Amino acid sequence: MITRRTLFIWITAAAVLIAGVLVAGFAATKTPAMAYKDQDGTRFTFKTDGDRFMRYEKDGGWKEMFVKGVNLGATVPGHFPGELPATEEDYLRWFKQIDEMGANVIRIYTVHQPVFYSALVKYNKDKGSDPLYFIQGIWSPEEQLIERQDAYADDIGKQFKDEIKKAVAAVYGDVAVSPKYGASSGEYTANAGKYLMAWHVGTEWDPGMVKNTNEKHGGVPVYQGSYFAGTKDASPFESWLAELLDYTAEQEKQYGWEHPVTFTNWVTTDVLSHPGEPLFEEDMVSVDARHIQPTGWKGGYFAAYHAYPYYPDFFRTDASLQTIKDQQGNFNTYKAYLRKLKAQFKDMPVMITEYGVPSSLGVSHFGAGGRDQGGHNEREQGEIDASLTRDIYDEGYAGAILFMWQDEWFKKTWNTMPFEIPADRRAYWINVLTNEKMFGLLGMVPGKEKQIVIDGSLSDWDGLPQGEVKHWQGKMEGIRDMRITHDEGYLYLGIRLDKNFDPATTKLYIGSDTIAGGNEPSAAQLPGKKLEGGAPETLIEIGKDGESQVEIAADYDFHARLYGKEGYWMLPETKPGQDKPFHPWKLAISLQMNPPDTRFAHPFIDQTIGMLRRGTTDRGKAEFDSLTSWQYRGNEIEMRIPWMLLGFADPSSLQVIDYRPLKDRRAFSTVTTEGIRLIPWLVEQGGSKVSWPGGAAKTLNVRDIAPYTWKPWDTVHYSEQLKQSYDAMKKVYAELGGKK
Repeated sequence: MITRRTLFIWITAAAVLIAGVLVAGFAATKTPAMAYKDQDGTRFTFKTDGDRFMRYEKDGGWKEMFVKGVNLGATVPGHFPGELPATEEDYLRWFKQIDEMGANVIRIYTVHQPVFYSALVKYNKDKGSDPLYFIQGIWSPEEQLIERQDAYADDIGKQFKDEIKKAVAAVYGDVAVSPKYGASSGEYTANAGKYLMAWHVGTEWDPGMVKNTNEKHGGVPVYQGSYFAGTKDASPFESWLAELLDYTAEQEKQYGWEHPVTFTNWVTTDVLSHPGEPLFEEDMVSVDARHIQPTGWKGGYFAAYHAYPYYPDFFRTDASLQTIKDQQGNFNTYKAYLRKLKAQFKDMPVMITEYGVPSSLGVSHFGAGGRDQGGHNEREQGEIDASLTRDIYDEGYAGAILFMWQDEWFKKTWNTMPFEIPADRRAYWINVLTNEKMFGLLGMVPGKEKQIVIDGSLSDWDGLPQGEVKHWQGKMEGIRDMRITHDEGYLYLGIRLDKNFDPATTKLYIGSDTIAGGNEPSAAQLPGKKLEGGAPETLIEIGKDGESQVEIAADYDFHARLYGKEGYWMLPETKPGQDKPFHPWKLAISLQMNPPDTRFAHPFIDQTIGMLRRGTTDRGKAEFDSLTSWQYRGNEIEMRIPWMLLGFADPSSLQVIDYRPLKDRRAFSTVTTEGIRLIPWLVEQGGSKVSWPGGAAKTLNVRDIAPYTWKPWDTVHYSEQLKQSYDAMKKVYAELGGKK
């Protein structure tokens, strides 16, 4: 990495001085963001003052501001973060949408490609004194820190400083970075320094690593730098951080600017104690921003926390947080936590730089008052995100930066991660059971979401390109036609019956057979009939609201296998003869924990996730629900079924979970399926009359049904969609004072 600053040293001193005068004069007349200039020429746009975050105004004074923003990722569907695929067109579109929402800042986690900085400068060109700012994050050597469990080990500090140096030079358009896999590179020529709001150093700290670092390096002297230093109470890890903040300041000072500095922190390593937290590691060690102080940095310093209302578990289990109730009478433990935390920082600004909930079908943690990690449609997501923003504002914080701007298909979640195989193909499909993928205000929706509206009418299916829809080849009384298609998120079924569908009198079942095995439906589900030559792994049941669902064969049940006797032994054993052939499709929410491994016993918690919500995906309708799975109108039924509910570990390569016993480390195996054999039948509610592909016969050979199949894909099709949560955040930002 060679900076042009280094190269310029070799140019004649006179030329440098002349160029410097010209550039300074141009900047003074053209800089759209007003900046304060200190006696030594250092420029400031932002600073901290006590517990306030301040912005220099065009009238020449400093004014307190509430920072409102979103975290912005560096990827799009079909790509992983290290590929950094976003284009100038992407950035300019996103900047405009974020700006129109009322945010005043974007936070990025790491150095983006040069196009990010040039696009931001281009976007702000005509914004005058009201530009869109950004906070530059600097990624830590996270994997090495976790692996070595020692911040002082090997060359971790050097790697971190190299990344800091790169980040500062990139922001000021003064570096050429050689290509390196998984990292940004290229010619950074756009000076975006005047649009910088702050530096955000590091990532969430592993508590075991922090504890071990402190214990192993107890004799390390407290760091004392030119711009930042540790206090007498600083731990060895906090001293290590002080040196990195000092190095950040030192690098920026070369460019004649000072901006506020912070380091990343999270609830796990906060400064509070949580007696109601069952896991020791979630309350094991603190990283305290008060133990670092600026010694010669006028730009200022603030504390930053990632804080969600459902993690760690103490948001549900700690009685000491059950002090404030919301309008519904539920305890607002998040607001109580914010109040306790802010009380520790009376003389320092604090920002919550990550918070929010996803608009996903899947759930992975429960929060108090329904603020769960998942299980929300877009409207509910927006209501919760807005309420969390108000809590942060009301409790006197300096800023709130929502997670996240865009959905991220590559993300993973602990309770679906064992079923997403192979892991290196997660970015090629969207698993709506994985909540981490769907935090965005900007939805990255799969290919057919805007082509097929789930509303009970099949008319829009006629507009799909030729060859993308297949017709079920079987014949049966009661079903005139069944169309099948798919995209990166769902299997779509469009069914036309011989007569109008009435869930009060009729149930529609569709068995899904992907591999050898499966279970015979019960006598109640398929009265008087038998399948041979195969059986369903999963069973779609369409009937009354509250009973429509996807169930999974008992022997195939991922959940029961992983958390039952084959895996973690957290589920009770079913007595012989009592088990049903199909189970509700469930996800684990919290694992069973007992002393001495934990402070107190904590039960195993799971949730049925296979229920199918009837509604519409028509955004023009007031009853729009982003989690809609099916709808009917007259004699037409249409549905979209998430891939994982059908047993798929990766639909892009036709991989399904198989029946083999779990491998070492409780890992599942997959097999390539030839496709999905769909077996539909109709049953009278409460009766025994069945209409099925076998006609009058008592048995049906499943192998006689042609499978629906498709070619593997490596290129994804998706479109962007502003969610209802975008409008909710736009509204709350306006209520909190617009842009200032």
